[in-house]
Amino acid sequence: MSLARLSLQPLIPALACAGLLYSAAALAQDSASRIARVTVYPGVATVERVAKVAAGARSLTLTCLPATLDTQSLQIQADAAVRVGEFSVLTEDRDVASACASPLDGRIRELEDQIAAARAEASALQLVEGYLKAVAGGPAADDAATPRPPATTPAQLAAMVEALRKSGQDTQTRAHQLKRRQEALELALKPLVAERDRVASQRTRVVSVTVNLAAEREGELRLAYQVRGPGWQPSYRATLDAAKPSVLLERLALVAQNSGEDWSHVQLTLSTGQPSRATQGRLPRPWTLDVAPPPQPRPPAPAMAMAPAPAAAPLMRERSNAAQEALPSFDVGTVDKGFATEFAVPQRITVPSNGQRITLALGTHTAPAQLLTRAAPGAEEAAYLVAEMAPPPGVWPAGSVGLYRDGAYVGTGRLDFSTATASAPGATPVAGLSFGRDELVLVRADAPQDVTGSTGLTGARTERKTRRAYQVENRHKNTITLQVLHAAPVSRHEKIEVESHYQPAPSDLAWNRQSGTIAWQQPLAAGATAQFSAEHTIRYPKDIELLERP
Repeated sequence: MSLARLSLQPLIPALACAGLLYSAAALAQDSASRIARVTVYPGVATVERVAKVAAGARSLTLTCLPATLDTQSLQIQADAAVRVGEFSVLTEDRDVASACASPLDGRIRELEDQIAAARAEASALQLVEGYLKAVAGGPAADDAATPRPPATTPAQLAAMVEALRKSGQDTQTRAHQLKRRQEALELALKPLVAERDRVASQRTRVVSVTVNLAAEREGELRLAYQVRGPGWQPSYRATLDAAKPSVLLERLALVAQNSGEDWSHVQLTLSTGQPSRATQGRLPRPWTLDVAPPPQPRPPAPAMAMAPAPAAAPLMRERSNAAQEALPSFDVGTVDKGFATEFAVPQRITVPSNGQRITLALGTHTAPAQLLTRAAPGAEEAAYLVAEMAPPPGVWPAGSVGLYRDGAYVGTGRLDFSTATASAPGATPVAGLSFGRDELVLVRADAPQDVTGSTGLTGARTERKTRRAYQVENRHKNTITLQVLHAAPVSRHEKIEVESHYQPAPSDLAWNRQSGTIAWQQPLAAGATAQFSAEHTIRYPKDIELLERP
Protein backbone atom coordinates (compact mmCIF):
# COMPACT_ATOMS: atom_id res chain seq x y z
CA MET A 1 0.00 0.00 0.00
CA SER A 2 2.82 2.42 0.86
CA LEU A 3 4.56 1.70 -2.43
CA ALA A 4 1.37 2.44 -4.30
CA ARG A 5 0.86 5.65 -2.40
CA LEU A 6 4.46 6.73 -3.07
CA SER A 7 4.15 5.96 -6.77
CA LEU A 8 0.93 7.94 -7.18
CA GLN A 9 2.03 10.97 -5.17
CA PRO A 10 4.16 12.61 -7.92
CA LEU A 11 1.35 12.12 -10.48
CA ILE A 12 -1.28 14.09 -8.55
CA PRO A 13 -0.12 17.54 -9.77
CA ALA A 14 0.20 16.23 -13.28
CA LEU A 15 -3.30 14.77 -13.16
CA ALA A 16 -4.63 18.05 -11.83
CA CYS A 17 -2.99 19.96 -14.65
CA ALA A 18 -4.39 17.48 -17.16
CA GLY A 19 -7.83 18.06 -15.73
CA LEU A 20 -7.44 21.82 -16.07
CA LEU A 21 -6.29 21.38 -19.65
CA TYR A 22 -9.26 19.13 -20.33
CA SER A 23 -11.62 21.76 -18.90
CA ALA A 24 -10.03 24.46 -21.02
CA ALA A 25 -10.25 22.26 -24.08
CA ALA A 26 -13.92 21.69 -23.39
CA LEU A 27 -14.49 25.40 -23.86
CA ALA A 28 -13.17 25.12 -27.44
CA GLN A 29 -15.81 22.73 -28.69
CA ASP A 30 -15.13 21.04 -32.02
CA SER A 31 -18.53 20.59 -33.60
CA ALA A 32 -19.60 18.23 -36.36
CA SER A 33 -21.62 20.47 -38.65
CA ARG A 34 -23.89 19.50 -41.53
CA ILE A 35 -24.81 21.25 -44.76
CA ALA A 36 -28.47 22.24 -44.52
CA ARG A 37 -29.00 24.51 -47.54
CA VAL A 38 -27.17 25.36 -50.76
CA THR A 39 -28.02 28.15 -53.21
CA VAL A 40 -26.35 27.65 -56.58
CA TYR A 41 -25.62 30.54 -58.94
CA PRO A 42 -23.75 30.45 -62.26
CA GLY A 43 -20.18 29.61 -61.23
CA VAL A 44 -20.62 30.08 -57.47
CA ALA A 45 -22.64 28.58 -54.62
CA THR A 46 -23.64 29.76 -51.14
CA VAL A 47 -23.39 26.93 -48.60
CA GLU A 48 -25.15 27.11 -45.22
CA ARG A 49 -23.89 24.84 -42.45
CA VAL A 50 -25.66 24.17 -39.16
CA ALA A 51 -23.92 23.09 -35.93
CA LYS A 52 -25.25 22.30 -32.47
CA VAL A 53 -24.01 24.50 -29.63
CA ALA A 54 -24.01 23.00 -26.13
CA ALA A 55 -25.23 25.03 -23.15
CA GLY A 56 -22.36 26.96 -21.57
CA ALA A 57 -20.07 26.67 -24.60
CA ARG A 58 -17.62 29.53 -25.08
CA SER A 59 -16.13 28.57 -28.42
CA LEU A 60 -17.06 26.52 -31.46
CA THR A 61 -14.79 25.25 -34.23
CA LEU A 62 -16.07 24.08 -37.59
CA THR A 63 -13.39 22.03 -39.30
CA CYS A 64 -12.71 20.42 -42.67
CA LEU A 65 -14.29 23.21 -44.72
CA PRO A 66 -13.19 23.44 -48.39
CA ALA A 67 -10.17 25.51 -49.33
CA THR A 68 -12.23 27.26 -52.03
CA LEU A 69 -14.17 29.02 -49.28
CA ASP A 70 -14.34 32.80 -49.74
CA THR A 71 -13.51 34.25 -46.34
CA GLN A 72 -15.01 37.63 -47.24
CA SER A 73 -18.39 35.98 -47.72
CA LEU A 74 -18.57 34.42 -44.23
CA GLN A 75 -21.83 35.07 -42.39
CA ILE A 76 -22.49 33.75 -38.89
CA GLN A 77 -25.91 33.64 -37.24
CA ALA A 78 -27.17 31.85 -34.16
CA ASP A 79 -30.29 31.33 -32.06
CA ALA A 80 -31.35 33.95 -29.53
CA ALA A 81 -29.80 31.96 -26.66
CA VAL A 82 -26.34 32.04 -28.31
CA ARG A 83 -24.38 35.28 -28.50
CA VAL A 84 -21.74 35.40 -31.23
CA GLY A 85 -18.43 37.22 -30.88
CA GLU A 86 -15.32 37.38 -33.05
CA PHE A 87 -14.17 34.52 -35.26
CA SER A 88 -10.90 33.36 -36.81
CA VAL A 89 -10.10 31.41 -39.97
CA LEU A 90 -7.24 28.89 -40.28
CA THR A 91 -6.10 27.22 -43.52
CA GLU A 92 -3.87 24.17 -43.19
CA ASP A 93 -2.90 20.97 -44.97
CA ARG A 94 -5.38 18.15 -44.77
CA ASP A 95 -2.73 15.73 -43.48
CA VAL A 96 -2.08 18.02 -40.50
CA ALA A 97 -5.75 18.29 -39.56
CA SER A 98 -6.38 14.91 -37.92
CA ALA A 99 -10.09 15.61 -37.60
CA CYS A 100 -10.38 15.73 -41.40
CA ALA A 101 -9.53 12.09 -41.92
CA SER A 102 -11.80 10.44 -44.41
CA PRO A 103 -14.75 8.59 -42.84
CA LEU A 104 -13.98 5.83 -45.32
CA ASP A 105 -10.67 5.02 -43.61
CA GLY A 106 -12.34 2.77 -41.03
CA ARG A 107 -14.24 0.79 -43.64
CA ILE A 108 -11.12 0.53 -45.81
CA ARG A 109 -9.04 -0.80 -42.87
CA GLU A 110 -11.75 -3.31 -42.06
CA LEU A 111 -11.79 -4.63 -45.62
CA GLU A 112 -7.99 -4.74 -45.71
CA ASP A 113 -7.96 -6.80 -42.49
CA GLN A 114 -10.51 -9.22 -43.95
CA ILE A 115 -8.42 -9.58 -47.12
CA ALA A 116 -5.29 -10.25 -45.04
CA ALA A 117 -7.16 -12.90 -43.01
CA ALA A 118 -8.38 -14.59 -46.20
CA ARG A 119 -4.85 -14.63 -47.60
CA ALA A 120 -3.47 -16.11 -44.35
CA GLU A 121 -6.08 -18.86 -44.35
CA ALA A 122 -5.34 -19.58 -48.01
CA SER A 123 -1.64 -19.96 -47.17
CA ALA A 124 -2.52 -22.37 -44.34
CA LEU A 125 -4.63 -24.43 -46.73
CA GLN A 126 -1.69 -24.64 -49.11
CA LEU A 127 0.37 -26.13 -46.29
CA VAL A 128 -2.39 -28.65 -45.57
CA GLU A 129 -2.63 -29.53 -49.24
CA GLY A 130 1.13 -30.07 -49.44
CA TYR A 131 1.04 -32.31 -46.38
CA LEU A 132 -1.82 -34.39 -47.81
CA LYS A 133 0.07 -34.82 -51.07
CA ALA A 134 3.13 -35.98 -49.16
CA VAL A 135 1.09 -38.49 -47.13
CA ALA A 136 -0.66 -39.78 -50.24
CA GLY A 137 2.62 -40.19 -52.12
CA GLY A 138 4.40 -42.13 -49.37
CA PRO A 139 8.21 -42.64 -49.15
CA ALA A 140 10.24 -43.08 -52.28
CA ALA A 141 10.99 -46.67 -53.26
CA ASP A 142 14.74 -46.10 -53.59
CA ASP A 143 15.07 -44.25 -50.29
CA ALA A 144 16.65 -46.91 -48.08
CA ALA A 145 17.03 -44.54 -45.14
CA THR A 146 13.29 -43.93 -44.90
CA PRO A 147 11.61 -46.52 -42.64
CA ARG A 148 8.85 -48.47 -44.33
CA PRO A 149 5.35 -48.17 -42.83
CA PRO A 150 3.83 -51.30 -41.34
CA ALA A 151 1.64 -53.41 -43.52
CA THR A 152 -2.01 -52.29 -43.61
CA THR A 153 -5.14 -54.33 -44.07
CA PRO A 154 -7.54 -53.59 -46.93
CA ALA A 155 -10.04 -52.06 -44.46
CA GLN A 156 -7.42 -49.71 -43.04
CA LEU A 157 -6.30 -48.75 -46.53
CA ALA A 158 -9.88 -47.96 -47.59
CA ALA A 159 -10.43 -45.82 -44.49
CA MET A 160 -7.16 -43.99 -45.13
CA VAL A 161 -8.05 -43.36 -48.76
CA GLU A 162 -11.49 -42.05 -47.81
CA ALA A 163 -9.99 -39.76 -45.16
CA LEU A 164 -7.46 -38.39 -47.64
CA ARG A 165 -10.16 -37.91 -50.28
CA LYS A 166 -12.48 -36.06 -47.89
CA SER A 167 -9.68 -33.92 -46.47
CA GLY A 168 -8.43 -33.02 -49.94
CA GLN A 169 -11.94 -32.22 -51.14
CA ASP A 170 -12.64 -30.01 -48.12
CA THR A 171 -9.30 -28.25 -48.60
CA GLN A 172 -9.91 -27.54 -52.29
CA THR A 173 -13.48 -26.34 -51.65
CA ARG A 174 -12.36 -24.05 -48.84
CA ALA A 175 -9.52 -22.69 -50.99
CA HIS A 176 -11.98 -21.89 -53.79
CA GLN A 177 -14.34 -20.16 -51.35
CA LEU A 178 -11.47 -18.10 -49.95
CA LYS A 179 -10.45 -17.07 -53.47
CA ARG A 180 -13.99 -15.90 -54.25
CA ARG A 181 -14.22 -14.08 -50.93
CA GLN A 182 -10.89 -12.34 -51.53
CA GLU A 183 -12.02 -11.25 -55.00
CA ALA A 184 -15.27 -9.88 -53.58
CA LEU A 185 -13.44 -8.00 -50.81
CA GLU A 186 -10.96 -6.49 -53.28
CA LEU A 187 -13.83 -5.50 -55.57
CA ALA A 188 -15.57 -3.74 -52.66
CA LEU A 189 -12.31 -2.08 -51.64
CA LYS A 190 -11.50 -0.45 -54.99
CA PRO A 191 -14.36 2.13 -55.11
CA LEU A 192 -13.76 3.06 -51.46
CA VAL A 193 -10.07 3.70 -52.07
CA ALA A 194 -10.87 5.64 -55.25
CA GLU A 195 -13.42 7.80 -53.39
CA ARG A 196 -11.01 8.45 -50.53
CA ASP A 197 -8.24 9.41 -52.94
CA ARG A 198 -10.65 11.69 -54.83
CA VAL A 199 -11.68 13.50 -51.68
CA ALA A 200 -8.08 13.70 -50.48
CA SER A 201 -6.93 15.18 -53.80
CA GLN A 202 -9.68 17.80 -53.70
CA ARG A 203 -9.07 18.68 -50.08
CA THR A 204 -5.30 18.92 -49.94
CA ARG A 205 -5.93 22.02 -47.85
CA VAL A 206 -8.84 22.58 -45.51
CA VAL A 207 -10.23 25.56 -43.63
CA SER A 208 -11.29 25.74 -39.98
CA VAL A 209 -13.47 28.52 -38.56
CA THR A 210 -13.40 29.15 -34.81
CA VAL A 211 -16.19 31.29 -33.36
CA ASN A 212 -16.13 32.77 -29.86
CA LEU A 213 -19.59 32.71 -28.34
CA ALA A 214 -21.60 32.58 -25.12
CA ALA A 215 -24.36 29.98 -25.04
CA GLU A 216 -26.90 30.41 -22.26
CA ARG A 217 -28.84 27.41 -23.51
CA GLU A 218 -28.44 24.77 -26.17
CA GLY A 219 -28.97 26.14 -29.66
CA GLU A 220 -27.85 26.16 -33.27
CA LEU A 221 -25.21 28.18 -35.09
CA ARG A 222 -25.44 28.77 -38.84
CA LEU A 223 -22.38 29.48 -40.95
CA ALA A 224 -22.86 30.64 -44.57
CA TYR A 225 -20.04 31.00 -47.09
CA GLN A 226 -19.47 31.06 -50.83
CA VAL A 227 -17.39 28.62 -52.86
CA ARG A 228 -16.42 29.19 -56.47
CA GLY A 229 -16.72 26.51 -59.11
CA PRO A 230 -20.16 24.94 -58.60
CA GLY A 231 -22.87 25.97 -61.00
CA TRP A 232 -25.98 25.00 -62.85
CA GLN A 233 -26.83 24.99 -66.51
CA PRO A 234 -30.39 25.45 -67.76
CA SER A 235 -31.90 22.91 -70.09
CA TYR A 236 -35.37 22.65 -71.56
CA ARG A 237 -37.74 20.26 -73.26
CA ALA A 238 -40.24 21.73 -75.76
CA THR A 239 -43.23 19.70 -76.97
CA LEU A 240 -45.23 21.11 -79.88
CA ASP A 241 -48.94 20.34 -80.16
CA ALA A 242 -49.65 21.35 -83.75
CA ALA A 243 -53.41 20.85 -83.36
CA LYS A 244 -53.91 23.63 -80.77
CA PRO A 245 -51.22 25.04 -81.53
CA SER A 246 -49.18 25.39 -78.32
CA VAL A 247 -45.76 24.57 -76.93
CA LEU A 248 -45.23 22.89 -73.55
CA LEU A 249 -41.94 24.11 -72.07
CA GLU A 250 -40.35 22.02 -69.34
CA ARG A 251 -37.64 23.61 -67.24
CA LEU A 252 -34.65 21.41 -66.44
CA ALA A 253 -31.40 22.15 -64.66
CA LEU A 254 -28.04 20.37 -64.79
CA VAL A 255 -26.24 20.83 -61.47
CA ALA A 256 -22.59 19.89 -60.88
CA GLN A 257 -19.97 20.83 -58.35
CA ASN A 258 -16.34 20.07 -57.55
CA SER A 259 -15.90 22.15 -54.41
CA GLY A 260 -14.27 19.43 -52.29
CA GLU A 261 -17.28 18.66 -50.07
CA ASP A 262 -20.29 16.53 -50.94
CA TRP A 263 -23.75 18.07 -50.65
CA SER A 264 -25.63 15.22 -49.01
CA HIS A 265 -29.38 15.47 -48.51
CA VAL A 266 -29.48 19.27 -48.70
CA GLN A 267 -32.17 21.80 -49.48
CA LEU A 268 -31.14 23.06 -52.92
CA THR A 269 -32.07 26.41 -54.46
CA LEU A 270 -31.08 27.48 -57.97
CA SER A 271 -30.83 31.16 -58.81
CA THR A 272 -30.35 33.04 -62.05
CA GLY A 273 -28.57 35.84 -60.19
CA GLN A 274 -24.85 36.35 -60.63
CA PRO A 275 -23.17 37.55 -57.42
CA SER A 276 -19.78 37.24 -59.09
CA ARG A 277 -20.58 40.13 -61.42
CA ALA A 278 -19.38 43.65 -60.73
CA THR A 279 -21.67 45.56 -58.39
CA GLN A 280 -21.05 48.89 -60.16
CA GLY A 281 -20.93 49.68 -63.84
CA ARG A 282 -18.01 51.37 -65.53
CA LEU A 283 -17.98 55.17 -65.51
CA PRO A 284 -16.91 57.39 -68.45
CA ARG A 285 -13.32 58.54 -68.49
CA PRO A 286 -12.45 62.21 -69.16
CA TRP A 287 -11.93 63.04 -72.85
CA THR A 288 -8.89 65.32 -73.08
CA LEU A 289 -7.14 66.88 -76.07
CA ASP A 290 -3.52 67.98 -76.08
CA VAL A 291 -0.63 68.53 -78.45
CA ALA A 292 1.42 65.41 -78.93
CA PRO A 293 5.11 65.84 -77.93
CA PRO A 294 7.77 65.34 -80.58
CA PRO A 295 8.85 61.73 -80.98
CA GLN A 296 11.78 60.72 -78.83
CA PRO A 297 14.74 58.86 -80.38
CA ARG A 298 14.51 55.17 -79.70
CA PRO A 299 17.39 53.63 -77.73
CA PRO A 300 19.60 51.16 -79.61
CA ALA A 301 18.58 47.54 -79.37
CA PRO A 302 20.64 45.42 -76.95
CA ALA A 303 23.24 43.11 -78.42
CA MET A 304 21.67 40.04 -76.85
CA ALA A 305 18.22 39.27 -75.49
CA MET A 306 17.79 39.75 -71.80
CA ALA A 307 16.89 36.68 -69.76
CA PRO A 308 13.44 36.74 -68.21
CA ALA A 309 13.17 37.84 -64.62
CA PRO A 310 13.34 34.96 -62.11
CA ALA A 311 10.03 36.03 -60.62
CA ALA A 312 8.27 35.19 -63.88
CA ALA A 313 8.86 31.45 -63.51
CA PRO A 314 6.88 31.06 -60.28
CA LEU A 315 4.16 33.22 -61.80
CA MET A 316 4.03 31.01 -64.87
CA ARG A 317 3.87 27.90 -62.69
CA GLU A 318 1.16 29.47 -60.59
CA ARG A 319 -0.90 30.24 -63.70
CA SER A 320 -0.29 26.72 -65.01
CA ASN A 321 -1.44 25.17 -61.73
CA ALA A 322 -4.48 27.44 -61.73
CA ALA A 323 -5.33 26.27 -65.24
CA GLN A 324 -4.97 22.63 -64.22
CA GLU A 325 -7.00 23.05 -61.03
CA ALA A 326 -9.69 25.22 -62.63
CA LEU A 327 -13.10 23.94 -61.64
CA PRO A 328 -15.87 23.62 -64.22
CA SER A 329 -18.05 26.69 -64.61
CA PHE A 330 -21.26 27.29 -66.51
CA ASP A 331 -22.01 30.42 -68.51
CA VAL A 332 -25.79 30.66 -68.11
CA GLY A 333 -26.18 34.08 -69.71
CA THR A 334 -29.13 35.56 -67.84
CA VAL A 335 -31.02 38.78 -68.48
CA ASP A 336 -29.17 41.57 -66.65
CA LYS A 337 -31.99 42.81 -64.39
CA GLY A 338 -32.31 43.96 -60.83
CA PHE A 339 -34.11 40.76 -59.84
CA ALA A 340 -33.31 37.08 -60.20
CA THR A 341 -35.47 34.01 -60.56
CA GLU A 342 -34.94 31.33 -57.93
CA PHE A 343 -35.99 27.68 -58.05
CA ALA A 344 -36.40 25.95 -54.72
CA VAL A 345 -36.25 22.18 -55.18
CA PRO A 346 -38.94 20.65 -52.96
CA GLN A 347 -37.11 17.39 -52.18
CA ARG A 348 -33.67 17.16 -50.61
CA ILE A 349 -30.89 16.57 -53.10
CA THR A 350 -27.47 14.90 -52.97
CA VAL A 351 -24.81 16.34 -55.30
CA PRO A 352 -21.42 14.59 -54.99
CA SER A 353 -18.21 16.57 -55.35
CA ASN A 354 -16.96 14.70 -58.39
CA GLY A 355 -18.41 16.75 -61.25
CA GLN A 356 -21.32 14.36 -61.76
CA ARG A 357 -24.27 16.16 -63.34
CA ILE A 358 -27.61 15.90 -61.61
CA THR A 359 -30.71 16.72 -63.68
CA LEU A 360 -33.58 18.44 -61.86
CA ALA A 361 -37.08 19.27 -63.09
CA LEU A 362 -38.10 22.86 -62.29
CA GLY A 363 -41.67 23.01 -63.61
CA THR A 364 -43.59 23.51 -66.85
CA HIS A 365 -45.17 26.35 -68.80
CA THR A 366 -47.64 26.16 -71.69
CA ALA A 367 -47.30 28.94 -74.26
CA PRO A 368 -49.65 29.59 -77.20
CA ALA A 369 -47.75 29.53 -80.47
CA GLN A 370 -48.11 30.67 -84.05
CA LEU A 371 -46.96 28.09 -86.61
CA LEU A 372 -45.24 29.00 -89.83
CA THR A 373 -43.20 27.16 -92.43
CA ARG A 374 -39.84 28.84 -93.02
CA ALA A 375 -37.65 28.37 -96.07
CA ALA A 376 -34.39 29.95 -97.24
CA PRO A 377 -34.08 28.57 -100.80
CA GLY A 378 -30.82 30.38 -101.51
CA ALA A 379 -29.14 28.46 -98.68
CA GLU A 380 -31.08 25.16 -98.68
CA GLU A 381 -33.97 23.76 -100.67
CA ALA A 382 -35.95 22.69 -97.62
CA ALA A 383 -38.71 23.99 -95.37
CA TYR A 384 -38.84 23.86 -91.57
CA LEU A 385 -41.74 24.09 -89.14
CA VAL A 386 -41.30 27.01 -86.73
CA ALA A 387 -43.36 27.86 -83.64
CA GLU A 388 -43.25 31.51 -82.59
CA MET A 389 -44.19 32.40 -79.01
CA ALA A 390 -43.96 35.32 -76.62
CA PRO A 391 -41.36 35.07 -73.83
CA PRO A 392 -42.90 33.63 -70.65
CA PRO A 393 -42.83 35.68 -67.45
CA GLY A 394 -39.69 35.54 -65.33
CA VAL A 395 -36.07 35.00 -66.26
CA TRP A 396 -35.41 32.17 -68.70
CA PRO A 397 -31.64 31.75 -69.18
CA ALA A 398 -30.55 30.62 -72.61
CA GLY A 399 -29.90 26.89 -72.87
CA SER A 400 -30.22 23.78 -74.98
CA VAL A 401 -33.70 22.42 -75.64
CA GLY A 402 -34.90 19.00 -76.66
CA LEU A 403 -37.59 19.31 -79.34
CA TYR A 404 -40.64 17.06 -79.67
CA ARG A 405 -43.32 17.38 -82.35
CA ASP A 406 -46.63 15.64 -81.66
CA GLY A 407 -44.88 13.32 -79.21
CA ALA A 408 -41.99 12.38 -81.52
CA TYR A 409 -38.43 13.49 -80.82
CA VAL A 410 -37.04 15.61 -83.69
CA GLY A 411 -33.69 16.85 -82.31
CA THR A 412 -32.12 19.56 -80.19
CA GLY A 413 -31.97 23.33 -80.50
CA ARG A 414 -31.33 26.39 -78.38
CA LEU A 415 -33.89 28.37 -76.43
CA ASP A 416 -32.97 32.04 -76.12
CA PHE A 417 -35.76 34.51 -75.42
CA SER A 418 -33.26 37.39 -75.36
CA THR A 419 -33.35 37.30 -79.18
CA ALA A 420 -37.12 37.85 -79.30
CA THR A 421 -38.09 40.60 -81.75
CA ALA A 422 -41.29 42.44 -82.61
CA SER A 423 -42.64 42.43 -86.15
CA ALA A 424 -43.83 46.04 -85.78
CA PRO A 425 -43.37 48.92 -83.30
CA GLY A 426 -45.49 48.28 -80.23
CA ALA A 427 -46.06 44.61 -81.09
CA THR A 428 -45.26 41.81 -78.65
CA PRO A 429 -41.77 40.38 -79.19
CA VAL A 430 -41.71 36.73 -80.18
CA ALA A 431 -39.02 34.06 -80.37
CA GLY A 432 -39.05 31.05 -82.63
CA LEU A 433 -38.28 27.38 -82.10
CA SER A 434 -37.72 25.16 -85.13
CA PHE A 435 -39.28 21.70 -84.88
CA GLY A 436 -37.64 19.98 -87.83
CA ARG A 437 -38.25 19.74 -91.57
CA ASP A 438 -41.66 19.99 -93.16
CA GLU A 439 -41.53 17.24 -95.76
CA LEU A 440 -44.90 18.22 -97.27
CA VAL A 441 -43.58 21.59 -98.44
CA LEU A 442 -41.38 21.44 -101.55
CA VAL A 443 -38.82 24.20 -102.12
CA ARG A 444 -37.00 24.82 -105.41
CA ALA A 445 -34.44 27.46 -106.37
CA ASP A 446 -33.76 28.36 -110.02
CA ALA A 447 -30.21 28.67 -111.25
CA PRO A 448 -28.80 32.16 -110.46
CA GLN A 449 -28.64 34.61 -113.38
CA ASP A 450 -25.65 36.99 -113.36
CA VAL A 451 -24.81 39.58 -116.07
CA THR A 452 -21.82 41.92 -115.79
CA GLY A 453 -21.13 44.91 -118.07
CA SER A 454 -19.88 48.50 -118.24
CA THR A 455 -21.85 51.69 -117.78
CA GLY A 456 -21.26 55.41 -117.79
CA LEU A 457 -20.18 57.79 -120.57
CA THR A 458 -16.66 56.48 -120.61
CA GLY A 459 -17.42 52.96 -119.36
CA ALA A 460 -15.61 53.69 -116.10
CA ARG A 461 -18.16 51.89 -113.96
CA THR A 462 -19.02 48.22 -113.69
CA GLU A 463 -22.65 47.15 -113.60
CA ARG A 464 -23.65 43.72 -112.39
CA LYS A 465 -27.20 42.38 -112.51
CA THR A 466 -28.29 39.25 -110.62
CA ARG A 467 -31.63 37.49 -110.41
CA ARG A 468 -32.81 34.85 -107.94
CA ALA A 469 -36.14 33.01 -108.28
CA TYR A 470 -37.79 30.49 -105.94
CA GLN A 471 -40.90 28.25 -105.98
CA VAL A 472 -42.60 26.79 -102.92
CA GLU A 473 -45.37 24.17 -103.17
CA ASN A 474 -47.74 23.30 -100.30
CA ARG A 475 -48.75 19.62 -100.29
CA HIS A 476 -50.55 19.82 -96.95
CA LYS A 477 -54.31 19.35 -96.77
CA ASN A 478 -54.69 22.73 -95.12
CA THR A 479 -53.42 26.29 -95.55
CA ILE A 480 -50.03 27.12 -94.06
CA THR A 481 -48.28 30.37 -93.19
CA LEU A 482 -45.22 30.54 -95.43
CA GLN A 483 -42.11 32.58 -94.70
CA VAL A 484 -39.37 32.81 -97.33
CA LEU A 485 -36.01 34.42 -96.48
CA HIS A 486 -33.57 35.89 -98.98
CA ALA A 487 -30.15 37.54 -98.60
CA ALA A 488 -29.87 40.86 -100.48
CA PRO A 489 -26.59 42.72 -101.12
CA VAL A 490 -25.84 45.60 -98.73
CA SER A 491 -23.40 48.37 -99.63
CA ARG A 492 -20.77 49.28 -97.05
CA HIS A 493 -19.11 51.99 -99.16
CA GLU A 494 -20.42 55.17 -100.74
CA LYS A 495 -18.92 54.29 -104.14
CA ILE A 496 -20.94 51.06 -104.34
CA GLU A 497 -24.57 51.44 -105.42
CA VAL A 498 -27.22 48.72 -104.94
CA GLU A 499 -30.67 48.76 -106.51
CA SER A 500 -33.14 45.95 -105.71
CA HIS A 501 -36.55 44.92 -107.06
CA TYR A 502 -38.73 42.14 -105.58
CA GLN A 503 -41.74 40.25 -106.83
CA PRO A 504 -44.00 40.16 -104.85
CA ALA A 505 -43.21 42.98 -102.44
CA PRO A 506 -41.53 41.61 -99.27
CA SER A 507 -43.20 41.98 -95.90
CA ASP A 508 -39.93 42.84 -94.11
CA LEU A 509 -36.76 44.39 -95.57
CA ALA A 510 -34.73 43.77 -92.39
CA TRP A 511 -36.01 40.51 -90.94
CA ASN A 512 -35.09 39.92 -87.31
CA ARG A 513 -33.31 43.31 -87.38
CA GLN A 514 -30.73 41.98 -89.83
CA SER A 515 -29.94 44.44 -92.61
CA GLY A 516 -30.09 42.74 -95.99
CA THR A 517 -32.29 39.80 -94.90
CA ILE A 518 -35.53 39.99 -96.89
CA ALA A 519 -38.65 38.15 -95.71
CA TRP A 520 -41.80 37.25 -97.62
CA GLN A 521 -44.62 36.03 -95.41
CA GLN A 522 -48.04 35.03 -96.71
CA PRO A 523 -50.64 32.26 -96.42
CA LEU A 524 -50.30 29.42 -98.90
CA ALA A 525 -53.39 27.32 -99.65
CA ALA A 526 -53.36 23.53 -99.86
CA GLY A 527 -51.93 22.34 -103.18
CA ALA A 528 -50.90 25.89 -104.21
CA THR A 529 -47.49 27.04 -105.41
CA ALA A 530 -45.97 30.46 -104.67
CA GLN A 531 -43.20 32.12 -106.68
CA PHE A 532 -40.72 34.73 -105.48
CA SER A 533 -37.99 36.62 -107.29
CA ALA A 534 -35.35 39.20 -106.44
CA GLU A 535 -33.31 41.31 -108.90
CA HIS A 536 -30.28 43.28 -107.75
CA THR A 537 -28.18 45.78 -109.72
CA ILE A 538 -24.73 46.57 -108.32
CA ARG A 539 -22.68 49.51 -109.71
CA TYR A 540 -19.15 50.48 -108.69
CA PRO A 541 -16.06 52.11 -110.26
CA LYS A 542 -13.76 49.86 -112.21
CA ASP A 543 -10.70 51.16 -110.41
CA ILE A 544 -11.73 49.55 -107.13
CA GLU A 545 -11.69 45.87 -106.22
CA LEU A 546 -15.06 44.67 -104.97
CA LEU A 547 -14.93 42.76 -101.71
CA GLU A 548 -17.96 40.49 -101.65
CA ARG A 549 -18.97 38.34 -98.71
CA PRO A 550 -22.09 36.36 -99.58
